[in-house]
Amino acid sequence: MKTQKNACEFDQELIDLYDYYAHGHIDRRTFLERAARFAVGGLTALALLDLLSPSYALAAQVPEADPRVASERITFSSPDGHREGRGLLVRPVGPVVRRPVVLVVHENRGLNPYIEDVARRVALAGFIVFAPDALHSLGGYPGNDDEGRALQQKLDRDKIIEDFAAAARLLNSHHESNGALGVVGFCFGGFMANTLAWRLPSIVKAAVPYYGGQPTAEQAALIKGALLLHYASLDTRVNAGWPAYEQALQAAKIDYEAHIYPDVNHGFHNDTTPRFDESAAKLSWSRTIDFLNRKLRA
Repeated sequence: MKTQKNACEFDQELIDLYDYYAHGHIDRRTFLERAARFAVGGLTALALLDLLSPSYALAAQVPEADPRVASERITFSSPDGHREGRGLLVRPVGPVVRRPVVLVVHENRGLNPYIEDVARRVALAGFIVFAPDALHSLGGYPGNDDEGRALQQKLDRDKIIEDFAAAARLLNSHHESNGALGVVGFCFGGFMANTLAWRLPSIVKAAVPYYGGQPTAEQAALIKGALLLHYASLDTRVNAGWPAYEQALQAAKIDYEAHIYPDVNHGFHNDTTPRFDESAAKLSWSRTIDFLNRKLRA
């Protein structure tokens, strides 16, 4: 297992370069060429890429076999998307009672172990959780992020949105649902949390986008639920859209709360990468669970 490093051990320009690579703005060869000048002390550009990439062996806050949660893979119909979707359904073990439901949406690389672990964390907080895999139509998450990212780029984004909308409707109608649906998403999933908030305003009661791309002012005006938005101060790429989004939310009188965490990078919640920041991750997560409890259990 590789040793987990901290973002402060890398030049911020290299962190930003990796962010562009991870989000498909540059290819692997370009990253390696540009990263070469940061390769000092015996490290190669390839070694830097490995150090910056997720190590999913670390994604085990709630082990898959944890007896406190019950997990199963389920498929669902998505006629306007890729015809069929599939994902991980997790619920707390115990008596069957009506509970709030939460859709957890992955980043731009499919349903990886980190997001599966997040789904189990939400379930432990007393919610029924569904984490779909956008890559199901292509065989599912392939086991590594590079391939997962390439696969997700092949898919039509509008159809992916329809898949997640279908998943949200399915979860909301779950026989144990209390009729209150929340969405939590990271990166691409943050964009999706924002999107479902305006696409499905009648059922999304609460959305929590982590460093997610923002909708237009016209789309934001359609939101009916509450928003809790988490941003990283060093994430200039995503943060560029926040001022206009906040203005639109204020104009439409949307119930929202936003936090910009100082001196942290995009992906600060992901505990499998050097961009992870324990303090910001813990604070944002406590705010997230408190927000979901307040908005979905009222």
